[in-house]
Amino acid sequence: MTLDGETADVSPDNSPGAESFDANPADAYFAVKGLQAFYGDSYIVQDVSFQINEGEILALLGRNGAGKTSTLRAIARAEAPVLRHGEVWLQGVPLHGAATHEAALAGIQLVPEDRRIIQGLTVQENLDLVRIAGDPGWEFERIFDLFPRLKERRKQEGTTLSGGEQQMLAIGRALARDLKLLLLDEPYEGLAPVVRHDIEKALIEVRNAGITTIIVEQNAVAALKLADRAAILDTGEIVFDGSAKEVLDNEQLRHDYLAI
Repeated sequence: MTLDGETADVSPDNSPGAESFDANPADAYFAVKGLQAFYGDSYIVQDVSFQINEGEILALLGRNGAGKTSTLRAIARAEAPVLRHGEVWLQGVPLHGAATHEAALAGIQLVPEDRRIIQGLTVQENLDLVRIAGDPGWEFERIFDLFPRLKERRKQEGTTLSGGEQQMLAIGRALARDLKLLLLDEPYEGLAPVVRHDIEKALIEVRNAGITTIIVEQNAVAALKLADRAAILDTGEIVFDGSAKEVLDNEQLRHDYLAI
């Protein structure tokens, strides 16, 4: 695949430090290696490497401006930032040169912070719109079992839902596709604790279904309690990659990089 008409450059000489990632990314369920991304000439993500097993939840953490959202967007092959170097692999398939729709068809679904609920469409129509004939995504009734509020409001316009219900709908749309990797950007933003709890319960069910998830969340403690593993970004670089429990148990690490 190509990026802007050119093959993504993944050579070690152009990805400084990538050689420290010893595992073959093609052997992992999902992996990024030597990821470098830019907004214009601004260097946002610098040589990010990690891998995730099938069905794991990874909390991608860091202070504001650390490069978390940019990493998600680079993985999803969104229009910005531009991936200059590095590799993105899902189930042994290279996606570092894929277009956005190709990454989505491969099973990567990004739920952005603003949720992107389509104005003028009902809950059911928002779900119908993403369904592709033959797509092995979840059946609508299974999504409604996960989020009963959506079933109650399936004929209501999506943009008139509460913030928590819109988040449920955004996750539901991702599940309606052939979903292998779910990317969540600030899913708890602005939600009441009881609604956040409902989202957390749903994400546990998603994990139990074998779907791999990366969650970017400013509420680091909530994300860590949900996650299996954690990676911490600082100024665009990975400074920690290990279990979520290690971060919860390490006060110095939390203080230095998460301000908690």
